[in-house]
Amino acid sequence: MAHEVWFSIPNRKLGRSDVEFQVWRDKAMLGSLQVSKGSIVWFPSGTTWGYRMGWGSFNELMCKHAKGFEKRR
Repeated sequence: MAHEVWFSIPNRKLGRSDVEFQVWRDKAMLGSLQVSKGSIVWFPSGTTWGYRMGWGSFNELMCKHAKGFEKRR
């Protein structure tokens, strides 16, 4: 069950324009993650609404619930 992640980046500084990552599993899109300088938003597949989280909350979530550690490359 490999995942595929696709993304598109606007040709300008990250500001109000989001960077979007599409996440796929078994040829079905799970959803898309939009990243901006203020927050991240997860849009489940087939929806027009999303789950927004600020960077401070995202940091707390990852530090508390991540299942492992990875060394920066």
